[in-house]
Amino acid sequence: MDKKLAEQVAEVLKAVAHPVRLQIIELLEAKEMCVGDIVEAVGGKQAITSQQLNMMKDKGVLNCRRNGTKIYYRIENKNVIKLLSCIYDHCETKKH
Repeated sequence: MDKKLAEQVAEVLKAVAHPVRLQIIELLEAKEMCVGDIVEAVGGKQAITSQQLNMMKDKGVLNCRRNGTKIYYRIENKNVIKLLSCIYDHCETKKH
């Protein structure tokens, strides 16, 4: 793996490596959601949740669309779900 690719991979991993961001990704696996619904589901403040969403969008993990006054987020890169599934499996195995 060359250095540039390694840096890109590290950036994607950093983009999801936070408990709130992991919760957001899990929510968005099932369906597209607006910011307000995401905030309510994760129990955070809207400003902080919006920062988390934008950071993941900047790294290509999420994408969004505007519908009137609401912004809806969805998973852009389904490979992130596969990666996280492997990590979840690893963590579950370690618990036993």
